[in-house]
Amino acid sequence: MDKNEVIFAAVDIGSTKVVALAGKKVEDNKIQIIGLGHSASRGIKRGVVLNVDEAYAAVNDAVSQAERDCGQTIENIFVNISGQHLTTLTARVQRTIGRDRSVTESDILQMTEQARQINIPEDMSIYHVNSEFYTIDSETGITSPVGTIGEKIEGTFKVHIAPEAYLRNITTCFKKGLINVQKPILDPIASSEVVLTEDEKEAGVALVDIGGGTTKISIFCDGVLCYTSMVPFGGNVLTHDIKEGCSITVKQAESLKVQFGQAIADFAPEDKVVTIPIQGWEPRQISFKALANIIQARMEEIVDGFAFQIKKSGYADKLGAGIVITGGTSLLPNLSQLIKYRTGFDVRKGKPNLNNFIARKEVDDPRYSTVLGLMKMAAEEEGQVGKKRKKLKIKSNEPGIVEKMQKRIVQGVIGFFEENQADTEMNQDL
Repeated sequence: MDKNEVIFAAVDIGSTKVVALAGKKVEDNKIQIIGLGHSASRGIKRGVVLNVDEAYAAVNDAVSQAERDCGQTIENIFVNISGQHLTTLTARVQRTIGRDRSVTESDILQMTEQARQINIPEDMSIYHVNSEFYTIDSETGITSPVGTIGEKIEGTFKVHIAPEAYLRNITTCFKKGLINVQKPILDPIASSEVVLTEDEKEAGVALVDIGGGTTKISIFCDGVLCYTSMVPFGGNVLTHDIKEGCSITVKQAESLKVQFGQAIADFAPEDKVVTIPIQGWEPRQISFKALANIIQARMEEIVDGFAFQIKKSGYADKLGAGIVITGGTSLLPNLSQLIKYRTGFDVRKGKPNLNNFIARKEVDDPRYSTVLGLMKMAAEEEGQVGKKRKKLKIKSNEPGIVEKMQKRIVQGVIGFFEENQADTEMNQDL
């Protein structure tokens, strides 16, 4: 492989796993996945880094695997931002255009910047701003205002905020491994890049990402992200319920859920059982029907939880495309039917669209939706800025980090120790 080839990467920090992908652009502007790594999450709760040292170990494991897989130094880390306190605000900005003058790109950029001046709590940061619609004089509902003639324009913007600590902790975590965060991307925006179609976003759709530790709800209307929320539990509670209800281990419960579980008990066969060996005890027999009853009871709570959030958003009557589910728990058989029955919305199971990728079979899975979306956005930005982007370097495992430190010492001992002192101060602040 050409050592000067531009490699970019993405890391999905989830509640149950950390996934790293490395890729490069090839013919027809496609993204070839050349490196994959994953590890169990540590120091992470509901998608938020809480223990920097533990999270770093998980991130380093995943990134090191991806780097060894592709045989190259990875560049351009894109990472997702998620968490229970991700909130969407509405900002309205007015601007005078002037008689006989049309709206310009400059007008829109300045209005967007004004929207960023919205008052937010001191401990919060703005992570994304997008326009919802514009009103020019008496005409409202305009989504593409550039070139339109009018005297006054008002823009309605969605401002997505979350605790500043979310990004600070992630950045500190990566910095421990001499990794720079190229760009943080909101989790729902990343997932939507490969799961939703433009028509669905335009018609109105709720993207429900049912992961292990959380269920994330993101609503798109008229092509833009309008609302985000979270239910603080996901597939892991199903595993816990099976463990408790069947008196088996967590590992056995997870295996039962994945291999034999389904969301609607009425569809489970009456006469089928699975035998679970238990060391020192008689094997335990669990019927498919009993297993499905446990799963359905908890899944109904999760569905009712995100249905409430959809209603609370005020956009429930604008979801022309219904609900699209993704994430690992979306693989549960008959889940789409259960959701449709309890919410009344049409439901589609969303897998990543791999038309823009040359990818191995294992990533053709809802569990990779977020990281693939991050990769797509990384590739698009790489195309925009090319070689001007600052290169990021990662070495696998601790020996690689030592090698990088040695290089920094050659460049300047004083600079090296100043940088590490700053890292220590940041960690102490946490």
